[in-house]
Amino acid sequence: MDIATLIGLLGGFGLVAGAIFIGGSMGAFIDIPSILIVVLGTFMITTVSYTLPEMIKAQGLYMKTLFFSAPDLVEEVKFILTLAQKARANGLLSIQAEVDQITNEYFKKALTLAVDGSNPEFIESMMKSDSTIMNDRHQQGIDILKRSAEVAPAMGLIGTLIGLVQMLGNLSDPSAIGPSMAVALLTTMYGAVLANMVFSPLAAKLERNSRVELAARKIYLHSVLSMVKQENPRQLEVILNTLLPPKDRVSVFD
Repeated sequence: MDIATLIGLLGGFGLVAGAIFIGGSMGAFIDIPSILIVVLGTFMITTVSYTLPEMIKAQGLYMKTLFFSAPDLVEEVKFILTLAQKARANGLLSIQAEVDQITNEYFKKALTLAVDGSNPEFIESMMKSDSTIMNDRHQQGIDILKRSAEVAPAMGLIGTLIGLVQMLGNLSDPSAIGPSMAVALLTTMYGAVLANMVFSPLAAKLERNSRVELAARKIYLHSVLSMVKQENPRQLEVILNTLLPPKDRVSVFD
C-alpha cells in the first residue's frame, strides 16, 4: 500500500468536505446531472482518444499505483552482491534455492534463465524488451490520466454553459433558477476537483513509480549479466553503487 498516495487523496478530499460541512450543507454540493456531465462525460470523451480495451487496462494500472511498494534498493544491492559472491565461488546452480525465494518476478525470471544456462545476449535482450514493454504500458496510463485532466475542466465548462442556458431560459420561473445555477457552478467545481485532485496527482505518481521501477530493473540487469559472466563481485559493487544516490551507496566487501 502506498501510504503517501492514500493519505494525500483522503486528506485532500477530507479538507474539501470539511470546508463544505463547516460552511453549509453537504447536500447542496451534490448534483446528479453535474456528476453525470463531468464524471461520465470525462470518461467517454477520453475514450474517444483511445480504445476501450486500453481504457479498461488503465483502470487496473491505477489501482496498482495505490498499492505500489517501492523496493529498498540498498537492501536489494546488498542481497545481490551476496548472491553474486556465492555464484562466483560455487557456480550459478548453487544459488537456485535463493532464486526460488525472490519475490520480484522480473529479477527471478532473469536469474532462472541464468541458472538454466542461457547465454548473456539472450538474457539481456529479454530483460530490456520486458522493461520497454512495461514502460510503454505505464506511459499509456500516464497519457490517459493527463488527457482526463485536460477533459474534466472542459466538461465542467460545458456543464456550466448548460446550466446558464437553462437558467436564462427560465427567468420567468424563479423555482427553476436555483437548480440551473447549481448545475452551472457544481460542474465547474467537479471538473476542477477531478483534474487537480485525482487525475494530475495520479499521473505524477505513476511517472514517479515508473522511474523507480526502471531504476530497480537497471540494477537487476547489470547484476544478472555480471553473474552470468562470472565477473568479480567487487566490480559489480562499483557498478551498482553508480546507480544509487551517494548517501545510499553500500560497501559489502571491505
